[in-house]
Amino acid sequence: MKSSFEQSGVTYRTVGDYRIPNITLPAEANKPLGVWGLKRKDYLINHKRVQFNIMLMNGTLWTHLAEVDEQASDMFSRLVEKMKVNEGITEQLKADNQIEWVARMNNIEARAREIVNHELIFTA
Repeated sequence: MKSSFEQSGVTYRTVGDYRIPNITLPAEANKPLGVWGLKRKDYLINHKRVQFNIMLMNGTLWTHLAEVDEQASDMFSRLVEKMKVNEGITEQLKADNQIEWVARMNNIEARAREIVNHELIFTA
């Protein structure tokens, strides 16, 4: 009598006294992830374990992480540039008062990070 695995064409290998099915995950491009993709991966592992495992098994995890990384990076850059324009932070301010420029840029980047985290990284 054949098992359901054998009926579906799965082969086995013998290891010691055990027969282990020859199952592999689908091939997926593992391109390097940036900070946003790694944050999303960490979030999925720690808070959405089932979703992480499903995506890992069906071969969509790395594609998803790369897309989120690219979207978040673009969103962060756009937000920082818009906030700089809205708040009048210019190269002239940088030349005149570097400490003020750094303080204001750090504030803008922190706000932009919070928006990106809320909108893209820590969502279902």
